[in-house]
Formats: sequence, structure tokens, C-alpha cells
Amino acid sequence: MAESHEMTINLVVLGKTQTGKSAAGNRLLGSSDFESRLCPSSVTTCCSLGRSGRISGLIRRNGCESALRVRVLDTPSYPHSALSKEQVRDTVRAALAQHFGEEGLHLALLVLRADMPLCPDEGNDTIQLIQELLGPTWKDFTAVLLTHADKAEEAGYNEETYLHSASSTLLSLLSSVQHKYIFLANHNSIIKEERNTVLRKLLNFIRKNNYQVL
Repeated sequence: MAESHEMTINLVVLGKTQTGKSAAGNRLLGSSDFESRLCPSSVTTCCSLGRSGRISGLIRRNGCESALRVRVLDTPSYPHSALSKEQVRDTVRAALAQHFGEEGLHLALLVLRADMPLCPDEGNDTIQLIQELLGPTWKDFTAVLLTHADKAEEAGYNEETYLHSASSTLLSLLSSVQHKYIFLANHNSIIKEERNTVLRKLLNFIRKNNYQVL
């Protein structure tokens, strides 16, 4: 809490190359802070912190409406086309300490593509990285962002039918993080109502975790 009528939530986005991490970060911030484009190699090579302005109308605490600020740490993907696991891990660990060392981290967002199946062993690299970064309580502080959800919708899947057809690997992962997941469309434009819906869900995850930070 920065002051009595303002709350800041600290988030980090993690995931594989071309899953839409930077684009998801931009959607959460309501900005275009992070470079996001289609590329045959990993775009993000270093960590960068983005900050939103004051967002009103989303939270009430102690009977008063509070303004919300969002801080998002964008990170290099892993596996990465140019960096080793150790380089990615050390870069992210240093950035977490630099930006969130005093206030703490509310949630790590594991970014996966909803339009691509998660196969056995495929997500292990990123999950192992999250475990190394966050420690034994990583499941309490991790949520899954399923990007490109609009493509799944175009293929005829709503949230319920998508999860009914999802791989056991994805379902097991969602279960392990206490079903903290959000579907995110991949529009170029940032739609305020959609953004607020996503932020409300994230705030609900944080509330259920008793506003703890890591």
C-alpha cells in the first residue's frame, strides 16, 4: 500500500518465446511499454518494468474506494533463442530484487498460448525456472495467462469446452496453481473493459492469497 487510498500490485510475466508475454504486459498496463512483434527469434533480451497510471473503480478496502496501480516486469523468454537458462534466471532474479525487493511480488503470470496444446514435458522448462525463482511456495504465487484466446473462440471453444478438451498436462498445471487462470484475447487494441475484467480477476487471486507477497 503506497497510501491509504491507493494499492499497487506487482506482477512478473514469464513464459516461452512468442507466447505473448510482452503483449500481455501491455494489456495489463493499458500501454505499449514493451516491444511486442512477430519474430523468428526471441524479442525480449532483458527485463524491463512498466507502470500503469491510477486506475479507479476496481477495488474497495476498509470501506473506501482505492485507486489501483499496476507494475509489470517483462522478462526474457525461456527457452530463449540467444540466452542460456542461467542467463535468463540470473537476469530475472536480479530484476525481481531490484524492482520488487522491498514491496514484494504479488503474482507471477505464466503465459501460455490457448491456441496451442500444452504437451507433456513441454512446460517443464518454464515451470522449473519459476520454481527456482520463487521457491517452494511458487504455486501460491503463480497464475496462468492463456493468450490468443480469441483464436480458440474462433475455433468454436468457449472457456468450458476448451477446458473439457484440454490436455491432461494443462489441466494438471491449472490444478497445481489452484485454478488461477485467465483467458486473454490477442487484440492489438487495448479495450478498457476487458482490461478491467482481467485486473479484477488478478485482484481476486491476490485477495484469496490474503494479499501476501513473495
